[in-house]
Amino acid sequence: MFTGIVEEVGQVRARARAATSTRLEVASRVVVDDAVLGSSIAVNGACLTVVELTDAGFVADVVAETLARTNLGRLEVGDAVNLERPLRADGRFGGHIVQGHVDATAEVRAVRRDGDGGATLEVALPADLRPFVLEKGSVALDGVSLTVAAVGDDWLRIALIPHTLAVTTFGARRGHDVVNVEADYVAKVVANLGTVAIAAGGAR
Repeated sequence: MFTGIVEEVGQVRARARAATSTRLEVASRVVVDDAVLGSSIAVNGACLTVVELTDAGFVADVVAETLARTNLGRLEVGDAVNLERPLRADGRFGGHIVQGHVDATAEVRAVRRDGDGGATLEVALPADLRPFVLEKGSVALDGVSLTVAAVGDDWLRIALIPHTLAVTTFGARRGHDVVNVEADYVAKVVANLGTVAIAAGGAR
């Protein structure tokens, strides 16, 4: 489990495509400090397994399912990525529950900078995720825990503070970029329980 508090911005050093998967080598310093083979690291919000440690960082295999559901297949050598280690049992819960299981990708519709160094981000919202995205609720975009400032039928809006722009990849995001979206886990659980309860009641 992750919290959406990015620990560092890494850089793609190499990418090798196989028949149905891709192997990524990512330059990093912080998240490999205590990593071992088999460790989990969230890359742009997608939980990946470390299959090799290098002098510069780590290597992970990205399977077809992950490539289909995330923006990792779009990464090029030199691209920046948000990185986070799983939450330790004795760690601070600074963001919200993030599983590292990306639901979908979405296009950035607009990035509007403000006079205080922050920005407003508007992102297209996939229709099947709309029930789980609430105003003032939480959402993870590219692995970053963010608060929903406003939401419409097919969009959501985020207010980004200068610190977030400085320590994540969002400082370089532009219109038409594609980001990973993971809806709030608690919202999905509550919605599922409601569906089950309704189905059970109708079956009586």
